[in-house]
Amino acid sequence: MKQLIISAATEGTNPLVPNIWEMFVVLVGFAVLMYIVVKYVVPMFEKTFAERAEAIEGGIAKAEKAQAEASAALEEYKQQLTDARAEANRIREEARAEGAQILADLKEKAAAESARITAQAHAAIQSERQAAVVSLRAEVGTLATTLAGRIVGESLDDDARSARVVDRFLADLENQNAGAAK
Repeated sequence: MKQLIISAATEGTNPLVPNIWEMFVVLVGFAVLMYIVVKYVVPMFEKTFAERAEAIEGGIAKAEKAQAEASAALEEYKQQLTDARAEANRIREEARAEGAQILADLKEKAAAESARITAQAHAAIQSERQAAVVSLRAEVGTLATTLAGRIVGESLDDDARSARVVDRFLADLENQNAGAAK
């Protein structure tokens, strides 16, 4: 009997063809599930996706802005560094020129001072020579007059006569010295 029931149940239905009621229930369940997914789950995913996209785009924008600011700061730094180097070179050149000018001024002042001191020394020497010559002439004249007075035996106290005698004696002496030097 069991075989009869199994064969009767199997005779009218094809195992390859699904049951229509089962398909209908599965389709309705799938439609309800799709409705719930589309109505509730997908908007939450879309919202989360939009928030993450905004966060990423905002982060990228912030990074690009920070990169641009860093590049601008780097360019400004490079420009300031270039300006500072140029200013340092200019100051160095000015200092060299000023040092050379000061050195030239000091050399000029030293040369002028040296010339002034040399001129004063020559003037002092010339003045002392003149004083010595005058002093020697007077002393030699006095001695010559005294000696001549003793030799001649007469007094040569007359100033005009003694001056002539002294001048003649000194002129003879200079001529002898000039003749000996040649």
